[in-house]
Amino acid sequence: MSRPETDLLDSLSSELSQQLKDRVDQALLEIIQPNSASQFAQDAPELAKFYEAIAQSNSKDQMEFLRSFREFVPTMNYEPYRPFIAKFFVTPCKEADVKNMFAPGLPYFFAMSSMTSGKSVKTFPRYRPPPHLLHHPLYLALPPSVGTTLSPSSLRYSQILKIDCEDGRSEDVTVCSLSIGFLRMAMNWDVEHDNERLDLWLPGQTDPYAISLVKSYRAFFVLHALFALADRRVTIIRFFFANVFVNFLQYVEDEWSLLVDCIEKGIIPDIENLDHLRTPLEKHFTPNPLRAAELREIGPPGIKGWAVRVWPDLTKFVGITGGPAAASITHALGPSIPTQAPGYGSSEGGIATTYHEGDPKTDFKVVFVDVVTEFLDVHSNEPSERVLSAHELVTGGHYEPVLTTRNGLWRYRLGDVVTVKGFAPDDGLPVINYLHRRDGGLSQLTNAIVSAAKRWIGHIIDFTIVGDERDTPITYGYLVEIGGEIGKDARMALQHTFENLMAANDEYRTAFWQGRARWPTIRLVEKGIFAQYRRQKCDKTNVSISQVKVPVVLSDLTLREWLLEKVIVEL
Repeated sequence: MSRPETDLLDSLSSELSQQLKDRVDQALLEIIQPNSASQFAQDAPELAKFYEAIAQSNSKDQMEFLRSFREFVPTMNYEPYRPFIAKFFVTPCKEADVKNMFAPGLPYFFAMSSMTSGKSVKTFPRYRPPPHLLHHPLYLALPPSVGTTLSPSSLRYSQILKIDCEDGRSEDVTVCSLSIGFLRMAMNWDVEHDNERLDLWLPGQTDPYAISLVKSYRAFFVLHALFALADRRVTIIRFFFANVFVNFLQYVEDEWSLLVDCIEKGIIPDIENLDHLRTPLEKHFTPNPLRAAELREIGPPGIKGWAVRVWPDLTKFVGITGGPAAASITHALGPSIPTQAPGYGSSEGGIATTYHEGDPKTDFKVVFVDVVTEFLDVHSNEPSERVLSAHELVTGGHYEPVLTTRNGLWRYRLGDVVTVKGFAPDDGLPVINYLHRRDGGLSQLTNAIVSAAKRWIGHIIDFTIVGDERDTPITYGYLVEIGGEIGKDARMALQHTFENLMAANDEYRTAFWQGRARWPTIRLVEKGIFAQYRRQKCDKTNVSISQVKVPVVLSDLTLREWLLEKVIVEL
C-alpha cells in the first residue's frame, strides 16, 4: 500500500510555538502540583532542592513552581524509585506507609516492564486517572471497532499486594502487565471475583472471557485459535507484540487438524489444565461443519495472504511489527492488509498516539495525557545535558524522551532514541519516529541478522544472541529459528552479518581491528524453540504471556545452555 502524504511542518511558527509552550506548562502543572505532596517528592534525595524551593516560594505562583521544577529536578533512572516501590512489597503493608507514595491515594495496580533480558523486572505504580481520561486511546484496553477483533488477552498476574487500611479493610493491588491492568481498571474486574464472570463474552471479541483465565501457555493459544478460526467475521487482528502473533500462527499450523475437527463437531479439545473453565467454554462453542469445510479447503498457515482467506473481512493488523517478526506478518497478511502500530509508550507511561495522517506503522504524535515528555538531545555537545521542551525540538533531531507522569515519575529517562519527523499543522505537536535504544548496540545487532536472514538464510521467526566462547576472543553467537527451508546460499549470511556489524558498530569495528573481536557465528535451532522459551519464561515468572519477549542478548545461563542443546546446524 502507498504511504500517505503528510503536510507536517518543518518548524513551528511563533504562534504555534507559544501555544505548544503554554500547553506543556499547563499539563506539567496538572501533574507536578498534586504529586509534589507525595512521599517520594518530599523524601527522595534527588528532589530535595526542588522541595526546598517550592516550600520557600509562593505556592500560588505557578510560573515560579515551573521554574523550580526546571531548575532543580534532575533527570533520573529507576534506582531512586526502587526503595519507595519496595515498601509496597513488604508484609504486612500498612496504608499509612504507602498512601500518597508517588501520587494521591493508592495505586490501582503495578505495571511490570516487558521482560527483555535476564535482569529483574521493574514495576511501576499506576493510579486511576481522572474519569474524563479513561476513554482516551492511551487507556483503552479494548478499543472500539466495527466487526470482530482477534486480540488475545490474559488476566494472568504476577502477585497480589495486600495493603492493610486504617479503617480495618484491606486493599488488593495487582502486579501485572500494563494491558491487563488497564483492562481490569476499565471493566472494574477485581481478581477476587474473576471466577464469577466465567459465562461472560464481551461483544466484538473472538474469545469468551474464560480463556483469559487459562494458565497453560499451549492451552491459551490453542483455545484462542479455536474460537478465532470458527469466526469468519474478524475485521481486526491486534497483538501488541507481533512476534506473539507469529507464535499464534505456529500453534494454528501445528494443531490444524485438531482445530478444524473441533470446529466441525463443536467440541473443546482435550487440553491440559482447563479444570473449571471447560464448562463455560463448552456453552459458547457449537458445531459448525460449513466453517470447518471452508477451513479445510484453505489449509493451514503457510501461503501468502492466508489470514485474508480465513477472515475475508479483515481490514488491518495492529501491533509492533519491527524486527524479525515483520516478514512473517507481511507473509501471513498479504499485501492488501495494512499494519498499524498501537502507539508509542511503555510501562512507565503513554507518550504518543498513532499519527494516521502519516505512516501508521512508524509515525507517532506526542500527547500530554498520561505523561509530559521532555527531551535530551543525544548529539548535543553541551557539557551537561539540557532538558528540552517540545517547542524547542528541531525536525530531524535525535532525542531521548524524559517522562514526568501522572503516576509519580519525575524526569524519568526512558533510554530510547526518537527522531522528530515534523510538527502537526493543527496544533504544533511533534510527530516522532522510534529509532533504537540509546546504547545503539542492540538495534545494530538486530539489523545485522535480520538483513542477512532476509537475503540468505530464509524466513526468520526469532533469534537471540549469546556469548560464543568456543574460540578466542569471545564473539556474538546468533541463535536463529527460521520457518520453511534454509536458503541454498545460507552460509553467505555470515559474511553479510559481519559486514553489517563492521559498517554500523564503531565499537565492534575497532575491537575487530585491535584483535579483540572476531567474526560472529550463526547457528540455527529447532522449529518452535522460541515458543518453548516464552512458555518456560512465562511459567517460571508467572507473568502474562504478552509480557515475555525474547531478549536480543540472552544472559540467563540456564536458558542459554538449553538453547544451545537445540542447535541443528551451524552456518
